[in-house]
Amino acid sequence: MAATSRTLEITVISAENLQLDRKPIKKNASATVRAENDGQFRTTDMDTEGGAYPKWNEKLVLDLPMQARSLTVEVQCKTSYGVRTIGTAKIPVSDFVGGFVPEGYLHFLSYRLRNHRGERNGIVNISVRMKVPELKACATTSSLSSMGFPMGDSSFGCGGVPTGIPVWCGPYPKSY
Repeated sequence: MAATSRTLEITVISAENLQLDRKPIKKNASATVRAENDGQFRTTDMDTEGGAYPKWNEKLVLDLPMQARSLTVEVQCKTSYGVRTIGTAKIPVSDFVGGFVPEGYLHFLSYRLRNHRGERNGIVNISVRMKVPELKACATTSSLSSMGFPMGDSSFGCGGVPTGIPVWCGPYPKSY
């Protein structure tokens, strides 16, 4: 059965140059990460001292549906009027899935935050790693022999478990 989601480890590292109503924020910033079209989200603790340059360095684990095309990182600030959104960044999944890097590769990424009017409002720094499922323990000798692989004798120190089966797929290359 195919997987319906993949697990991501997202570390929200820090943000830079955060402003609220064109003034640098003083404190109480947090970040929320959510998958596209999914009710699931994770939020960092509030940074009470960083001001316009908060640091969280907090790892959030999130299930990302296979059909999701983006993640959203939203930075908020708690004010006397309630929690206000400072800026939002929409992160394409293609930035950290696929390509020429292994699945468990750690990506360090920075994105421009945009406020509700679409204007630039700071930068958020994150790292993303797709968790790779752990491989199950190697098959036992009895399961290999039941699949039709001859085990031979174990007098050569190999324990009777084959480590590979060579296969030739075509004619020898021509030599000129």
